[in-house]
Amino acid sequence: MLTTPPSSLIEELLQEGIHSVPGLFFKQVSKYGNKACVSYKTESGWKDLSWNQMASMVNSLAGFLKSLGVQKGDRVAIFSPNRYEWWVSDLAILSLGAIDVPIYATNSSYEAKYILEHSGAVGCVVGKHEHFQKIMEIRDELPQLGFVVAMDPVEERSGDGVFNMDRALLEGKGVGIDIEASLRQIGIDDLATIMYTSGTTGPPKGVMLSHGNFLYNVYQALHDFWDQVFEEDVLLSFLPLSHSLERTAGYYMPMAWGAKVAFAEDFSRLQENLLEVRPTCIVSVPRLYEKIRAGVLAKVAQAPDSKKRLFEWAMSIGRQNLPYVCQDKKRRGVFAIKYAIADRLIFRKLKRALGMDRLRFAVSGGGPLSVGDAEFFLGMGIVVLEGYGLTETTPITNVNRYYLIKPGTVGPPVPGTTIKLSEEGEVLIKGPQVMKGYYRDEKATREVFTEDGFFRSGDVGVIDQDGYLAITDRLKEIIVTSGGKNISPQNIENRLKESKFIEQVAVIGDNRKYLSALIVPNFEQLEAWASENNISPSSREELVKHPKVLELYQKEIETLMSIFARVEQIRKFTLLSTEWTQQTGELTPTMKLKRRVINKKYGDLIESMYPKEI
Repeated sequence: MLTTPPSSLIEELLQEGIHSVPGLFFKQVSKYGNKACVSYKTESGWKDLSWNQMASMVNSLAGFLKSLGVQKGDRVAIFSPNRYEWWVSDLAILSLGAIDVPIYATNSSYEAKYILEHSGAVGCVVGKHEHFQKIMEIRDELPQLGFVVAMDPVEERSGDGVFNMDRALLEGKGVGIDIEASLRQIGIDDLATIMYTSGTTGPPKGVMLSHGNFLYNVYQALHDFWDQVFEEDVLLSFLPLSHSLERTAGYYMPMAWGAKVAFAEDFSRLQENLLEVRPTCIVSVPRLYEKIRAGVLAKVAQAPDSKKRLFEWAMSIGRQNLPYVCQDKKRRGVFAIKYAIADRLIFRKLKRALGMDRLRFAVSGGGPLSVGDAEFFLGMGIVVLEGYGLTETTPITNVNRYYLIKPGTVGPPVPGTTIKLSEEGEVLIKGPQVMKGYYRDEKATREVFTEDGFFRSGDVGVIDQDGYLAITDRLKEIIVTSGGKNISPQNIENRLKESKFIEQVAVIGDNRKYLSALIVPNFEQLEAWASENNISPSSREELVKHPKVLELYQKEIETLMSIFARVEQIRKFTLLSTEWTQQTGELTPTMKLKRRVINKKYGDLIESMYPKEI
């Protein structure tokens, strides 16, 4: 447990002369020494690296980068999935007063080229061989890119500026860099990173975040949780470190309270890694919670009737438990006994099977978490805290609190943050975590701030009597029908995803007479239902066109849409046979819909739902 409230920790840091992220890291190194800092999976199992070991590598890599001529203000890119070397690279670059430029590990060579070119990166640290290949494909087009350091071994070409990380760490030891002197040259307002947005509505913008942005945001977020975090905590890192949520909440925050971070192998092996690591805390986007809940319900649907009834009874107890867990109240009397039985028979076993039996809290951000998904976990005693923020706000501006959790909201502002709504309902933000601006784009920077200095989030929201913010939609994504009605697609999409048969959905209708929807079924649930109803298609393409399947979805949509006004009803829908992914182009790296891509890719299907005679 932290012994000093975080509100005063930032002041202590400044008084100690610590003005930077690596300054905080080295402060923790002196405190924790040989305690485990990170953990990663090897062929023989999980291996820990201590704070001292990490510091040694940071020193060595910083020395090597300095020997290559990297100096304060230079930009150096990191193109890699999550691994401990990402931390080493980040801290080494920042220790020199240089600026790192993260690139999503899933980006194409073309996307990487845009970021490297726009940022003027002088070098790039790459992760796997595929990232090295992508950089080498475009390197001739990037004359300013002086070197490439590869985490995984490649054929070295020192004359061409290609080095292996092992060699960099070895040679860097002999440079004799004075890290303390270097850190003293970094100011709290100095630029730490340029994080490029995922480009849901246009070309990526380079968000400039300072050391102060990160330090303040870390302690803002910890302020009301300082008695809920412990040095013994273990986090599992699986959101991309190139995203501000993981970087702040999944990297710098546990670093600030002395927890250990284990690196998941990849998202496809996340369930296995959860079982192996059994983390006490996780940070995720809503997609993980959606998939876990859908997977559990799919398995229950195939269980014997007796087990189904037991599960449904436990879920009813979970729903009754919501006021207790959401308001941190103690269960008493008969209900306490019922909950204890449900916990022993269902919840405890389920959490163990999911690798969540040690989980004290889970954070959800990066997009709206449906009320149904939140209540599923809260009911069984897994505290899910939904928050809000943007890359431009480092990112945390709001988060639910332990003492009052309101599903469907993102909580009140973190300390030091002012949230207000414009006349149009746009969420406006002011606080020490707000970015310095967009790199090489003064026009966009001016446009995104109000005259009185508030950041325009682009999100529409409402604030309740407790100061809890609920995000209702993105301004740019609001559908305006041909009849002039403004409609929030996210509200409708979240409602539709409450169906166990619906995995993903995009509502269509901008400048059209009515709303339609593209729907990706939950195939595990749908195929089980089809089997029960003696439907045996030869493929998923045939399954989604079967008349009985279409009738099932029509009924699901009608039931779920009954709470909406007539203009918000889904009049037409199309079922798709393949899931949307980042690889197929429909999702960003943080699992948000790329509406422009969807509208273009499925243009013919969309048009078929709007016959000209209607």
